Amino acid sequence: MMSASPKPAHSEIPLSRPDITELEEQYVLQTLRSGRLSIGPVVERFEDLVAARVNCRHGVAVNSGTGGLHLALLALGVGPGDEVITTPFSFVASANCILMVGATPKFIDICPRTLNMDPAKLAAAIGPRTKAILAVETFGNPAYFDQYQAIAARHEIPIIEDCCEALGATLKGQPAGSFGRIGVFGFYPNKQITTGEGGMIVTNDSRLADMCKSLRNQGRPLGWSAPKAAEPTHGGTATGSWLRHERLGYNYRLSEINAAIGCAQMRRLDEMIAKRQQVAQRYWERLGGHKDLVLPTVEENVSQSWFVYVVRLAPTYTMEERDSIIRGLRAHDIGASDYFPCIHLQQHFLQPAGNLSYLPQHQPGMFPIAESVSNRTIALPFYNQMTKKDVDIVAMTLEVMIQRENLRRG
Repeated sequence: MMSASPKPAHSEIPLSRPDITELEEQYVLQTLRSGRLSIGPVVERFEDLVAARVNCRHGVAVNSGTGGLHLALLALGVGPGDEVITTPFSFVASANCILMVGATPKFIDICPRTLNMDPAKLAAAIGPRTKAILAVETFGNPAYFDQYQAIAARHEIPIIEDCCEALGATLKGQPAGSFGRIGVFGFYPNKQITTGEGGMIVTNDSRLADMCKSLRNQGRPLGWSAPKAAEPTHGGTATGSWLRHERLGYNYRLSEINAAIGCAQMRRLDEMIAKRQQVAQRYWERLGGHKDLVLPTVEENVSQSWFVYVVRLAPTYTMEERDSIIRGLRAHDIGASDYFPCIHLQQHFLQPAGNLSYLPQHQPGMFPIAESVSNRTIALPFYNQMTKKDVDIVAMTLEVMIQRENLRRG
């Protein structure tokens, strides 16, 4: 009796994929063999590498971009009764961290070209309760950040730069992460570099850096550092013992193992950005001019490091048709997603309750540009290892799914 034929190899093209090499493995093994897995020299090295890359004096490694944003707000003294101006078109964490300190996100609509906050709307939104601006480089695009910087300076309020998606990007030669009083990068596996999970606060303000270091480490004294020779248990420097705490703090530390991955990735950053720019260019060449698609716009004087590649359907398409196209792509083993659902239409903003009952109730129609964009976005597979053939397969499948929706319209 003949055996069944083997199944063909799975040919899925995923939405994202980290770029890990033997260098990362080598750095991790060295760290594991060192016996120092937390609060050690590898984290400090990683902090120095990221801070130097973005022309900031201080880096503070944390467990996630979300954790970094939370600490940035705390360090700046943002709290109940304060408003923080931000965008409704972002990953939900950029607004959630404002809620985490008891403040109120004040959303403003976006520019349909760049997908960042409209600078004119930002200037008009500043009021007596505005404590900070939390500006997001949407999809890694730093457009308008020089204008945000000027607006913030005129009103003497700080910018918290959510640059979680923008490592390696520049505007007029100035690197993302250096526009705000404090900036925060994220290193989830779909980012330009990854540490598995992790983030980095960057700033030129020594006081803010020290406060963030204390807050990430259970509120231990400013300037606290672990013993150099062994894993800390009850030790510490003269500035305080391991069991002394001066303020409410959190365990937002990044491990030495995660930092080791980050150090290796930083060595390869330029190479990886070049790969991402090449994949983006292939999408441009393959999909440019398609009458039913709006492709990402790169403004003059912007060098984009490309977090994701998100296209938009033309305004004639509905959200339901967009969702049908995404389902079709997935059915053909093409990773795809909507990117992003508007934050103000998430459940806890539509119907705030409990400890969020102080929030104003949001509703559809409040930010029409963000909502229109959100209803028509499709994030296509995007990662360093994508080949021209992969891009061709994605583009061809997308075109077929769009054609199918057009035929269904009759």
